[in-house]
Amino acid sequence: MGKVKREKWSNEFSEWYNELLETAGIIDKRYPVKGMNVWLPYGLKIMRNIEAFIRAEMERTGHDEVLFPALIPETEFQKEAEHIKGFEDEVYWVTHAGLDPLDVRLILRPTSETAMYSMFSLWIRSHADLPFKVYQIVNVYRYETKHTRPLIRVREISRFFEAHTAHADFEDAERQIKEDLEIFDRLARFLALPYIISKRPEWDKFPGAYYSLGAEIMMPDGRTLQIGTMHNYKQNFAKAYDIKYETESGEHEYVHQTTFGMSERLLAAVIAVHGDDNGMVLPPTIAPIQVVIVPIPKKDANVDVFAYAREIAEELRKAGFRVHVDERDIRPGRKYYDWELKGVPLRIEVGPRDVEGRKAVIARRDTMEKFTVERDNIVEDVRKTLDEIHENLYNRAKKFLEGHIKRVDMIEEAKEVFEDRRGIVEIPWCGEEECGLKMEEELDAKMLGVPYPLETARAPEGKKCPVCGREAKFIARFARTY
Repeated sequence: MGKVKREKWSNEFSEWYNELLETAGIIDKRYPVKGMNVWLPYGLKIMRNIEAFIRAEMERTGHDEVLFPALIPETEFQKEAEHIKGFEDEVYWVTHAGLDPLDVRLILRPTSETAMYSMFSLWIRSHADLPFKVYQIVNVYRYETKHTRPLIRVREISRFFEAHTAHADFEDAERQIKEDLEIFDRLARFLALPYIISKRPEWDKFPGAYYSLGAEIMMPDGRTLQIGTMHNYKQNFAKAYDIKYETESGEHEYVHQTTFGMSERLLAAVIAVHGDDNGMVLPPTIAPIQVVIVPIPKKDANVDVFAYAREIAEELRKAGFRVHVDERDIRPGRKYYDWELKGVPLRIEVGPRDVEGRKAVIARRDTMEKFTVERDNIVEDVRKTLDEIHENLYNRAKKFLEGHIKRVDMIEEAKEVFEDRRGIVEIPWCGEEECGLKMEEELDAKMLGVPYPLETARAPEGKKCPVCGREAKFIARFARTY
């Protein structure tokens, strides 16, 4: 029986992660523009499986897919002053066409509000057009000045999902945020990723938003990674871009808007959260190969292990599994190493004795356990084991996340948590920006916000803000972040 090792995964996470992205065939970081990476076939297949689920969820909830140009005129970008303020240091400018300066400069989209909303004002006319729900998966560009990290902090986000909606009133926009949270929860379950949702503080909300929600997961080194955001804009962008509709009574009102965003950080989270010292451990839902079959021939054996392996593979394919038979002429141990590195959830080994006894050996990637199954029950056993693997990955990650959240009352206690256990600290807060920023400075950590839904964010009676000593209104979350 194998044993799961997670020492390098935990203690040398950065090195482990960067090395694995290349050795497992996810991306190649050697592209000659810093912060822009090349997707390799295996990594892209995993990402496409994640996106297929997202697209299905969009279809289920009545969103239509669109595809907008990557270039935005400066004139449109300038219409929303707060948005510009948030992104002006990060945009890439297109200033020339050939040798000729452009009359109106263009930007490569850092996100798509300013690209989309000039068109929304043309498309949305009547209350009958609402709710209006669209999404796209595109490249966005941000001149990231911090240390870049593949799939996590990049200058070209190449798999950027964004849903944009317009509604008749604030209440319907709030219903949309609830739907976004439900979609995200289904996606997180699909990826076996436990997470927390926080309402961002005012100073860290998305530029132009009325409020912002962020979803975080816990990374092996105790830092958090934001993997999803939801924003309610109220009428902020509608007023800037003149997006109005005619009501049933003939009046004209500005729409209320929301957005929902995710990116390839979802894959970074899966790799980081579920991995171990042997490589990736992919949830069966997104693994390009769910089952790899390794035939182990022996000289002078009078049975055909390759034919037996192919026969099993065909039966599993017919049952709906993604299967590969590894017939390479190399030692079995090298094959095991390769497929463990790539995170294939289940390995089936078949040798001459297995053929003779109508059996097979199953190896689980998550626990490294091996056991023998009857050939006649193989479909049922594979299905059951893959379900167990998914559940185990989720429960293991949930235990890790919950074990890294600690509630304290004082700044000094919070500092000890960051020094000792890392993770997320929850601390009473009066709600004043000055005290929140002071805690960020003292802890050398970022305020993620307050727990969401807000009824879970209220501070227990009698708790005091550790900065000003006033009655605490909320529990605030702090973490070192990516």
